[in-house]
Amino acid sequence: MNVADAMTPRSEVVTVEIPGTRDDVLEYLQERAFSSVPVIKDTDDGEEFRGLISRDALIDRPDEDQLALLVEEVPTITAEASIQEAARLMVAENERRIPVVDGRLEGIVTVTDVVHAIASGDVDGDTEVGNLARRDINCIYVETPLTVAERELSHAEVPYGVVLDAEGEMTGMLTEVDIIEVARVVEGEDDTGESIANEDDEWAWEGIKAVGGRYMPTRNVEIPVEPVSEFMTADVVTVSKRLTAGEAARLMIEHDIEQIPLVAGDELDGIVRDVDLLEGL
Repeated sequence: MNVADAMTPRSEVVTVEIPGTRDDVLEYLQERAFSSVPVIKDTDDGEEFRGLISRDALIDRPDEDQLALLVEEVPTITAEASIQEAARLMVAENERRIPVVDGRLEGIVTVTDVVHAIASGDVDGDTEVGNLARRDINCIYVETPLTVAERELSHAEVPYGVVLDAEGEMTGMLTEVDIIEVARVVEGEDDTGESIANEDDEWAWEGIKAVGGRYMPTRNVEIPVEPVSEFMTADVVTVSKRLTAGEAARLMIEHDIEQIPLVAGDELDGIVRDVDLLEGL
């Protein structure tokens, strides 16, 4: 199976165009629940692919408004490459979406596209998930403010947190998508303090001093402070270690999720992410 058989073709790929603002991307990511969006620029020679803008970039760089400065260069692949090659590239580069480029943007192949191929049996899905699951599980306390939970996910560099109650039992799942859905950009201003030179400062150039108010405009991503319990998914889908990658892939597609906790009896034993299923290829 080739990338061309699984990818979303250019005609169906929603992109943002340079020049543009972060609001265009934020709205798109909130509506589609994607992790990133392709960026293009129209030139005299036609459409030119510039890179991707991720939801991480929007949260980590709230003061940057111009798309051109938020774009990240990413690896690309051709339509003739195999699905296995695409899977290897995603795992090696830790990328969820790989642009398909041959002179111009021809489409996008995603982790979800590969998961669909595994679920349908077009590629190998016989590996048991017990051999693919990770045992290092990112967890969050159910009463943690969402602002703190967002930082925990960022520092852990994972897009999810298994939510635990006061007894340490699994009670839900929180993802980056849940957070980006309720995030918004707010405007404000900040006092610059006394760092501007006046005529008495030795380091001032010939007594140059500031004129006017010492305030500068600021922009921040605002995330609600209510507890995780108000935003998490409480009805958590789980798998046992004997399920195959194909069966887990079908569950992910059916429930529109990117990770499934692995349980042994009533105990949380690991986490199976969609990218882990790619390891089976």
